[in-house]
Amino acid sequence: MYEAVTDDIKVSVTPYFLEDQSSPEEDHYVWAYQISIENQGGETVQLRNRFWQITDAKGHVEEVEGPGVVGEQPVLKPGDSFQYTSGAPLNTASGIMVGSYEMEGPGGRIFDVAIPAFSLDSPHQAVQLN
Repeated sequence: MYEAVTDDIKVSVTPYFLEDQSSPEEDHYVWAYQISIENQGGETVQLRNRFWQITDAKGHVEEVEGPGVVGEQPVLKPGDSFQYTSGAPLNTASGIMVGSYEMEGPGGRIFDVAIPAFSLDSPHQAVQLN
């Protein structure tokens, strides 16, 4: 699990390789990732937008942004959490994702919350010793 805390908002990510949806012979690899967003602060916040940077093993970068997550813009009161699962396909056997959520706090205050960088690993990637 990967975790980051920004302004009392904790984001936890657990990625999973989806063998049954992947076709290595066609350079098609698919991951799911489960995310938990927890408000550890004392103020109610709302997730407004998401931004992702997805980098495959060849260094190709794709950026994804838009309103909310999985069609929702959840409101998190102090102590609340929101979980969702989404996915990402790549044409390489590994990659990395990182991003941020744009949150709105009291009085319309806008701030960004970090999504920790997490590795997309599959059993089809070559082992590299560093």
